[in-house]
Amino acid sequence: MTRTYSTTPREVAPVHTELRKIVTPIPAPGSIETIERLRRNEPVAMQGQPPVVWDHAEGFQVYDKWGNCWIDWSSGVLITNAGHGRKQIIDAIVRQAQSKLLTNYCFPSEIRAELTQRLVDLLPAPMKKVFLLTTGSETVECAIKLSRAHGLKHHGREKNVIVSYEKAFHGRTMGSQQAGGIPALKEWIVNLDPGFVQVPFPDGFRTPDTSFEFFLKSLADQGVGPERIAGVILETYQGGSASFAPVEYMQRMYQWTREHDIVLTCDEVQAGFGRTGSLWGFEHYGIVPDLTTWGKGVSSSLPLAFVAGRPDLMDLFPAGSMTSTHTGNPVCCAAALASIDLVIGEGLVENSARLGALLLDKLKALQAKYPEVIACVDGKGLVAGVACVKPGTTEPDAGLAFQIVNSMMEKGVLMFSPVGFGGATIKICPPLCITEEAIEESAGVLAECFAEALVAQ
Repeated sequence: MTRTYSTTPREVAPVHTELRKIVTPIPAPGSIETIERLRRNEPVAMQGQPPVVWDHAEGFQVYDKWGNCWIDWSSGVLITNAGHGRKQIIDAIVRQAQSKLLTNYCFPSEIRAELTQRLVDLLPAPMKKVFLLTTGSETVECAIKLSRAHGLKHHGREKNVIVSYEKAFHGRTMGSQQAGGIPALKEWIVNLDPGFVQVPFPDGFRTPDTSFEFFLKSLADQGVGPERIAGVILETYQGGSASFAPVEYMQRMYQWTREHDIVLTCDEVQAGFGRTGSLWGFEHYGIVPDLTTWGKGVSSSLPLAFVAGRPDLMDLFPAGSMTSTHTGNPVCCAAALASIDLVIGEGLVENSARLGALLLDKLKALQAKYPEVIACVDGKGLVAGVACVKPGTTEPDAGLAFQIVNSMMEKGVLMFSPVGFGGATIKICPPLCITEEAIEESAGVLAECFAEALVAQ
């Protein structure tokens, strides 16, 4: 069942701290006209997020027009790694816009050359070619295309299977939804591509067996051998749970894909640019994949994404056959360069690791206090997932997760709606510039919301 938030303003307790302010009923009465206009003009599918009409955002805080201020635990869905409204990013966007070069399709530009060089210099070998795109879904489609093209070129048409993972999210285009492992995103697709195969993700919670042997068994049970597999794609951490695979598992995966000439892709759209406490999420595994897909946090603002990979893979298609209308948009490139400079220059990767450890400690303590309803806490750096379950079971409790997110909004901490298996995981992903004080305060609000929700039960 899809849950939507009430648009009837409700009196809530006022909040007045240095970091949070709630001074109106929630949602703010003045915001209702905007919300209703959106509901009239947009598809129902656009509904489902907390009814906070953003006016502006700075650093790790979001403001509306009516005097309310939230600590942001969403990063605009893992976008604003460097922080909201950073002056350096705004200045870079303005400079580029004032140059009067706002778009130029795939014609060469200096700023596209500058960004691709910056990325190639930062990324480890052999990922030494970069293809700029617009959205994460687009990068996943490209990775599927390259993996299958490699299989076809070197082994023939039978090597075309893409292996991905149950409960994975790779985007909302047709190919990316089939690579994903969320059944609800496929139920309307009449003829599923038989070249997509899913296996359980080794999270240690929903899938207790985290051995690589179980991966091989899962393939064998579906009658799929390595001679048919063109590529394996997985999120560096599963977006719906913030769960990472075991290091040994990924190192075995890397060796196995080498042995069978299978393209290994890490989807870093949510994980890259310091989110996990390392610059690149795959660093936690001690491997370098063949292809990687990126988006969201690369610019901390405007839509820009890219695929990076081995030159022999990236060069599979001839000139003019891999393009996109907004490839390397100059204004987006300017934003990305400024954001990368902030993430690296301000030590936000290190801040993510340090404050992520603090956040995880607090979440683990909360789990220890309420083990009957918090079955799993996972994450690294400044991304974490809190899996809510019905008391004493492993059955997802979407109602409790929704209640917590709604209560947090009313108390001045903003998150997007619950995600993951059964829609029951509370996802926490603040901007990487967040402070220790803000982590302490917002984690305290989370504990308060759980205490109130469980008393009410």
